[in-house]
Amino acid sequence: MMVNPGIPVLTAGEPKTRRTSVVAPEEGSEYAVVREAEVFAMTEALRFQDAIPNVAAQSLVGIVAKLEMIVGADRDIGDPTDFPWPHIASVLRDLKAISGDLPVYRLNRAATRADVARHRKEATKLVAALEAHG
Repeated sequence: MMVNPGIPVLTAGEPKTRRTSVVAPEEGSEYAVVREAEVFAMTEALRFQDAIPNVAAQSLVGIVAKLEMIVGADRDIGDPTDFPWPHIASVLRDLKAISGDLPVYRLNRAATRADVARHRKEATKLVAALEAHG
């Protein structure tokens, strides 16, 4: 979708090629940068999420944290009353009753700003390369 995929679109009985690109017109290039930065951020978040099964919990609170991540990661499930979601939620409630809830976490704004700056820098390079490529 980042380049012209050559998808034929039928309009008025004639096949035509629809051009898609992440590069917006000049006035919209800032939007393209921000959109690509969001893609970089989501990719990084998914990479962390994919690494969770390889991390061993060191305590009940660690297990609670892993279950919270699992339950929180799948917000678009079709029916949260279907197996295994009620069962996972039940296990999570039981563990919280035994070990307590997760400690309150405050975001580190400096770290968040550094992440945003890093993703924006990479996105700016990508959009500039796409614009130069035409």
